[in-house]
Amino acid sequence: MKISKNKKHIIVAVGASAGGLEALNAFFDNVVENYDYSYVIIQHLSPDHKSLMAELLAKKTKVPIVAVTDDSLIERNCIYVIPPTMNLVIQDGHLKLLDKPEAKTLNLPIDLFMESLAVAYGRDAVGVILSGTGSDGTRGIQAIKKQGGLVLVQQPEDASFNGMPSSAINTGDVDYIVPAREMIGEIHTYYN
Repeated sequence: MKISKNKKHIIVAVGASAGGLEALNAFFDNVVENYDYSYVIIQHLSPDHKSLMAELLAKKTKVPIVAVTDDSLIERNCIYVIPPTMNLVIQDGHLKLLDKPEAKTLNLPIDLFMESLAVAYGRDAVGVILSGTGSDGTRGIQAIKKQGGLVLVQQPEDASFNGMPSSAINTGDVDYIVPAREMIGEIHTYYN
């Protein structure tokens, strides 16, 4: 199928931390092939453990899953996962890997990516906050909202850990507060 150059390319940044695997599974259970969307999963991962995210998600969706390498061109209809030892930003339609800060320095990979996404894609940026502790993603969704993008947060009662969803909701910059399984439907409705 050919993609029209005039169609929007929507980038969906999905931030998750503690309890995030269950929420990611619920989100991607409902994702179908759509040539206008790309998904970037930003998680808090231990650099000491191999992530099985790509293998697990492959059981949930037919959308191609791509492990990010430095300076990857972001393509439509792909799900991108990052190495656990790196942070990620988006610039000029490319995904760029960055070293994580030294130990004992606060690392907020969701904020970092979403802030770069807001600048790069404006109204075509979507920020999704799923289960997790702390407040990572809060600044990121504010940046996306400021640039006219869309923000969805997992309903706190639906999240295994509600710290990140509650922090995001408290900003007042959230468009939809819904269970993870309903998010993709809201995104499709919004952009169609």
